[in-house]
Amino acid sequence: MDLRNARSRAVMSRRAFVGSLAGCVLPVPAFGAAAAAGSVEALAGEGFAESAAARRDLALGSDVFVGDLVGTGTDSRLILRLGAATQIKLGAEARVRIDSFIANAGGVLELQSGALLFEGDAQDGGSIAVRSPFALIAVRGTRFFAGPSAGVFGVFVVRGRVDVTAAGRQVEVMEGRGTNIANPGAPPTDPANWGESRVRQALASVQ
Repeated sequence: MDLRNARSRAVMSRRAFVGSLAGCVLPVPAFGAAAAAGSVEALAGEGFAESAAARRDLALGSDVFVGDLVGTGTDSRLILRLGAATQIKLGAEARVRIDSFIANAGGVLELQSGALLFEGDAQDGGSIAVRSPFALIAVRGTRFFAGPSAGVFGVFVVRGRVDVTAAGRQVEVMEGRGTNIANPGAPPTDPANWGESRVRQALASVQ
């Protein structure tokens, strides 16, 4: 066998093998991919989600993920379904970050601005908390409003109860009552009746 011909055939074989690899699309594991937390149940106006990668416009049925900052535009309303047992309604110009969420077990939401109406509970011994610059709200299986109301940050419980903690003070807010926080760093007031007009205006801001 001619040595030069043998070497030539070997080189051509190696090139053909490398070329075949280049034409293959090999799956790459998506390490560190964000976990889906829920989806958009209803939207009127503008809704979006921001992650480290990009900003996405939301539509009915769009997925939202752990780590997303979800927001609404002017005169907009957005309803999120997180897991099977939790619904979040956002009013206009609201910003909520999904810090952590495990379906039907619990998580942490960060209300950065605007108002929300929370409805749901944690199952299997989990817990849900809503954090804001004003207070930490520990959810005990309930429906409650949190956001601007009557010139302050207010928390009103429609059903169930929540624990509101701020400035070293914790108050338990029961059904039909609300608490006020004048500004970040101020303690919550003693829970009290808000009055029908104020409750109606608060709920209208997120529905």
